[in-house]
This record gives sequence, structure tokens and C-alpha cells, in this order.
Amino acid sequence: MNRRDFLAKGSTVAGAGLVLAAPSILKAADGNNDKINVALIGMGKQGRVLFEAMSNIPGLHFQAVCDIWDYNLKGGAGKVRAIQGEMPNTYTDIEDLLEKEKGLDVAVVATPDFWHAPHTVACLKAGLNVYCEKMMSNTLDGARSIVRAAEESGKLCQIGHQRRSNPRYRFTLDHLINNNKVCGTIVNINGQWNRALKSSQDISYNKRLTIDQDRLTKYGFKDMHQFMNWRFYRDLSGGPISDLGAHQIDVFGWFLNCQPKSVYASGGNDYFKTREHFDNVMAIFEYDAPQGPVRAFYQVLTTTSAGGGFYESFMGTDGTVNISEMASSSAMYRESTAPEWDDLVRRGYMRKKPAPPKPAASDGVASYESAAPEEYTIPGVLNKPPHQPHLENFFASVRGEAKLNCDAKHAFESEAPIFWVNPSALKKEPIVFTPEQLQV
Repeated sequence: MNRRDFLAKGSTVAGAGLVLAAPSILKAADGNNDKINVALIGMGKQGRVLFEAMSNIPGLHFQAVCDIWDYNLKGGAGKVRAIQGEMPNTYTDIEDLLEKEKGLDVAVVATPDFWHAPHTVACLKAGLNVYCEKMMSNTLDGARSIVRAAEESGKLCQIGHQRRSNPRYRFTLDHLINNNKVCGTIVNINGQWNRALKSSQDISYNKRLTIDQDRLTKYGFKDMHQFMNWRFYRDLSGGPISDLGAHQIDVFGWFLNCQPKSVYASGGNDYFKTREHFDNVMAIFEYDAPQGPVRAFYQVLTTTSAGGGFYESFMGTDGTVNISEMASSSAMYRESTAPEWDDLVRRGYMRKKPAPPKPAASDGVASYESAAPEEYTIPGVLNKPPHQPHLENFFASVRGEAKLNCDAKHAFESEAPIFWVNPSALKKEPIVFTPEQLQV
């Protein structure tokens, strides 16, 4: 497949793993396979992001909305009505929803991390296919429970590592790194997600919208501040390394096609002194990849956005690929000793950027520098909200037209090492993984 054919297929098929014409697994109680009835579980910030992406996908009927905060529940239902012209049924309790709603096909789970596993397992056991946001859980055992429930129920479960369906990522992995070996032998990986201090402050709320204390307690929150800022608490989330870092650490293992053999992490409450989770974490993963040993460094900061925001960088003997959901942060660099990429340029796989002016040597230091690598741009093949291709792949799979790009089992293999980053940082020592630590 050349680049033109790849783009012509569109992001849905490109993200489908090219497995088509599978049997439909819709309930289709009314005989209509074109309509998928959806329950939205959690309509906070991430739930709204997913809904806005789903609103671009034809054939979906948003039948019910569930959220424990009336503000989210009413606002979410209003967004649904604005899109489909009718109000969905609303619930504060998922058990009530699953008991009363008939004809549902799918649940989209976007609740806080510590509720991901209980909600996803309940929906799978109720016979629904589930799209669950990452991380699968705030605990390793919670993530394991999702894999087991998916296997026992026979239902589909896609985890929201959306880069797995991003056409730019899939094109880069399949056509540049694997087929044309632009990196040569990958020897090192770097990744980061740095957020500005302004974006990391406590989330405030209107006191008139406070949730009743009995309801907060029932759903695992000690007060309204914890409800609004659950990502700061160890019992409720994995902190920045799972909230942000999981996206890129997932890409490390996906591109290398293996799990790491060890992790060594460091972190601290260097600015936000009262939070339970570290406000910065740095981790080194070691991989015995099929192509040879690879070390990957990852950092997540919540005090500065310097350094280019978020991206992953795969550094090899012939070239380096910088890739991100942002086209502006995606580029390739050819080493001066590597084979020419002219043929890849002619075939439309990349575009060469003009060379910058060569600086004059002024103090003799330049004589020790390596030759500057040539820079190339990666095709910008995504013109949709970043979550939409992953959701399209999920719903195409529900219709039997595709295969999931990130099912629960493969997501668990990616996420299992991430659960050990905070323990390594807390103990200030490396963790060499045993099979039991990385397996269901």
C-alpha cells in the first residue's frame, strides 16, 4: 500500500487493523444493525471530549447518560439533546441504569480512574461492549479484572489509548519505521509531557453546585475538593505518570512490540507540597526488543511546559522520528551516514525541509560536533479530533467491520509496567520485572 492508497482508505479503515467483514456482534433486538445504542458513563471533562468526537460518527443513538454530579448530568444530557434532538434518560447510579435500560449495545466509560474497572466490568457482565478511558484502573488487579470480564463475557472492550488509531502514528510505524527502516536500529527513546503551572492548579467549583455528602461518600469521595481533584490522590488515581505518561509509554511498547524488562524512576513533590502524588516523575525503562536492547527515558512535569509539550522520539542509527498528536511536533531527522531518503520523498512518504544556515565556528567547539541531520516532515494525515479515529475503530468493530486496535488484553500488557513507576520512585530503587508483575 502506498501513501495515496493509505490516505484514500480514510482513518476508520486505517485504524481497523485491516481486518474487515467480521460477523456483527450487535444485539440488534429490533433488527436494525445500523443504529448503535450508547450509554455515556461519566460526563465530566473527558466524557465531554469523547462525546464531541462521537457526535461526528453516524449511526449512534445516545440513549442514557450517567453521572453522580447533577451539574455534569444535566449539562451532558443537554449536549446530547442538542445533537440528536431528544433527551437521553439520566441516572446518578450505574446499577440503576443497567437494570432499567433495554436495548443498549455499548457503554462509554469516562469516570475517574478508580471507577474504571468496576464500571467496565459491570457493563461487560450486563452484555454491553465497552469503550473505557485509560488507565484501565488505578490498580493492577483492577486492570486484570477488566481483561477477565471481557474474556468471560465475549464482548468487545477497547481502552482509550487513542494514538493506536491515529493515522499519523500508524503510518509512521507501518511504512516508515517497520517497512522502510528509517531509524535503522533503534537504540534510544525519549518521551515527555510537560504542563504549565497554570494548567496544574487545583480545580475549583461553584459552592452552590456542591454534591450532597452522602452521595460523595457513597461513591468514594471524602469531600468536594477530592471529587474535583481526584487525580492528586493515591487511592483514586496513578497521578501524572498514568494520567499523562501512560499515553506515551504505551507508544514505546507498541512501536517496539515488547514489554520492558525493568524500570528505574525518580519523583518528588517539589512544588505542590501537599499533594499525595509526585508533581514530577522521571523514569528509565529497559527493553529487550526484537531488534536489540533499547533504553527509554520518560518525564512528566506539572510545573513547566518548556521543551515542546508532549511527544515521543525514537532515535536510531540511521535516523530519528519525533512523533506527536500535534503535527507541528512531528518530524524526522536523517543521519549524515544513513542511506538517502530521496525515494521516500518522491513516493510521498515524507517532505524534506530546507537546511538551516550553518553557524560559523567561533571557539573551536564546532569541530567536535556531529554533522547536522537533515530534517523531514511526516505526512499530516489526521484532520479529526484526536479521539475520533479510535472511537471509529471501536464502533466499526462493534458492527463487525474491523478489529479493535487496543483491546483490554493488549492494553493491559502496555499498562502493567506503568503501575510500577510510582513504587520505584517511592522506594528510590529499580524494579526488574517478574512475569507475575506483567501478566493477567
